[in-house]
Amino acid sequence: MEQTDFLKNEAQKKYRPLALKMAPNTLEAFMGQDNIVGKGKLLRRLIESDSLRSVIFFGPPGTGKSALARIIASRTKAYFHEANAVTIGISDIRKIIDSAKARLETSGKKTILMLDEIHHFNRSQQDALLPDVERGIITLIGITTENPFFYINAAIISRSTVFEFFALSDEALLKIMESALTDKESGLGSYNVEISDEAKKHLVLNSSGDARKLLNALEIGVLSTKANAKGVRIFDIFVAQESLQKRAVVYDKTSDAHYDHISAFIKSMRGSDPDASVYWLAKMLLAGEDPRFIARRIIICASEDVGMADPRALMFAVSALEAVKFVGMPEARIILSQAAIYVATAPKSNSTYLAIGKAINEVKNGKIRKVPNHLKDANFDSKKLGHGNGYKYPHDFDGHYVEQSYFPDPIELYVPSKEGYESKLHERLFRIKKKTDKN
Repeated sequence: MEQTDFLKNEAQKKYRPLALKMAPNTLEAFMGQDNIVGKGKLLRRLIESDSLRSVIFFGPPGTGKSALARIIASRTKAYFHEANAVTIGISDIRKIIDSAKARLETSGKKTILMLDEIHHFNRSQQDALLPDVERGIITLIGITTENPFFYINAAIISRSTVFEFFALSDEALLKIMESALTDKESGLGSYNVEISDEAKKHLVLNSSGDARKLLNALEIGVLSTKANAKGVRIFDIFVAQESLQKRAVVYDKTSDAHYDHISAFIKSMRGSDPDASVYWLAKMLLAGEDPRFIARRIIICASEDVGMADPRALMFAVSALEAVKFVGMPEARIILSQAAIYVATAPKSNSTYLAIGKAINEVKNGKIRKVPNHLKDANFDSKKLGHGNGYKYPHDFDGHYVEQSYFPDPIELYVPSKEGYESKLHERLFRIKKKTDKN
C-alpha cells in the first residue's frame, strides 16, 4: 500500500475545488485555532517534534481539522493513511491494522490513521480499533463535527487527546480570501478580480466561520462572472448574494443602523408586538449581531418595561442569556425568539424604573435622611448606643406586618400599576396604607 501524497498530485490538483487547492500545507500558513496550534501550544509542539499520539479533532465544518491532519502527514516520518468512516467497515479496519503491524515489524515505521467523520463508526467498529490504538500500533487522528464525548467510545477518548476547533474569526476568513484572490498558482490570482468591500463583508458574515463555505462561494462567483472590456471580473454585492444564495441584510454593525435596529427591537417588545419583535431580532441575527448583546437588551426590557407586572420575565431573560452562551448559534436564535416573545406578550409596567429614578433624584436633591435608631444594626452597639432598640419584628405580628417608620419624612416613590401580577401588589399596599391611616 503506497502512502497517499495529498499535496503534490498535480494532475488531480487541476480539478480540485478552490477550498482544497488553497488548503494550507505548513503550520505557518494555517489560519485560526491559535488556542491549540499557536506558537508554543501543545499540539504545535507535538507536530513539530513528530511525537504526536492519538488525537480527536472536533468542531464545526471548514475550520481546519482535515487541513491540519494533512499538514501532519506532510511533516511526519510515519506512514500516513487516510480513510473516511462512512465508506469503510470492520474488514477494512483489520486490513489497515494488519498492514500497520507488518510495517512496524519490518521497518520500525509507525502508522498514523486519519479517520474522517469518526462519529459514523458504530460501537463495534470503534472497538475494533481500540486494542491497536492502545498498544500504539496505530496513532489515530479522529475527525468529527460532533461532540466526541457523546459519539465516540469512552475507551478511545481516554487514550486520546481531544482538541476542539472553533469557527474561524472574520479576520482569519478575510486573510484566507485575500490569499485566494492573489495566489496565481493555487488560487484565483490569474483572473484579475475586483471585489468590493461590501461583497467581502457579505461573504465573511454569511460563511459562519467556515473557510470551505467562503472559498466555494468565492470560486463560484469568480468563475461565473464574465470579464469586462478591461479584462476585469467585477465581484460586487450582487455576485456575492448569488454565490451564497443569500440576500445581504442592509445593516452595518458599526453604523447608526446598529442602534436603530436594537431601538426598534426594544420598542416593539415594550409595545407588546411579538411579530415586530421577532422580525427585528431576525434581521439583527442575520446581520451578524452578537446574540449575547441582544440577550442583554431583552434582560433590560424585562426589568424596565415588564417589571413587577410579571417578575418571571426577568428570570426568564437572564436564563435565556445563560442558555445562549451555552448553546451558541444557530440554535441560540430559538432561545432569543422565545425570550423576546415572552417579554413582548407579558403585561407591562415601568413602576420599578420610575421608582429608582425618583429615589436617586431624592437622594441627590431632597432632604438628607439619616438611618433611624431602631433600624440600625444592633449586633455591636445595642447596649452602648441603643442601636436597634424599639425595632418591631414584622413576623411576630398578624399578617406579618406591623406599622413602624422605615423612611423619615416619607414620600411615595413606588407606585404599583394595576397590570398583571402587580395588581396584587397594588391591592396589598392599598390595604396596608388603609390600615396605617386608621391608626
